[in-house]
Amino acid sequence: MDYLIRPVRAEEWLKVKELRLMALEDPAAPVAYLETRAQAAARPDSFWQDRAKGASHGGDARQFVAENKNGEWTGTVVVLVEPAGTESVLGAASSVTQAHLVGVYVRPEFRGTGLTEQLFRSAIEWAWSLDAPKLERVRLFVHEANGRASGFYRKFGFAPSGVTVPAPGSSGGREVEMVLGRP
Repeated sequence: MDYLIRPVRAEEWLKVKELRLMALEDPAAPVAYLETRAQAAARPDSFWQDRAKGASHGGDARQFVAENKNGEWTGTVVVLVEPAGTESVLGAASSVTQAHLVGVYVRPEFRGTGLTEQLFRSAIEWAWSLDAPKLERVRLFVHEANGRASGFYRKFGFAPSGVTVPAPGSSGGREVEMVLGRP
């Protein structure tokens, strides 16, 4: 199936919110995301407007969405740029300038179609295209109990870095950092 992969637009904040709420209903959400559906739904519209605006342009963050031929949003990934020394929301600082992939979600009916690979390719191509700051690697964190996601990340080329951090919230367990070096 063909998908259009593109950055979100600031005015699409409501669709950004709807897709995030859908992701937080997924059975894997407790080990895949750092917030609950109730927490996300309680956020004011201004939060979602700022989120979409901030991820639509510039060099600090970019949210990519996939649209099918009917214009439905079928998946998303967010790229955050982290200068060296920046501490992630999980508390794991890095000594290198990097991109951090977060908020990965593909609607269940579109999984296994190659969509996640297309989203990742677009996100990583954007990260490598940045002139300043020049990124040394791309990282992400995956809960040790999220085997489906971990398997995809390995297949895509990510490898565990050896860094693990306690998983926040009530899910327990550990988050494993996986990295992809600059080609």
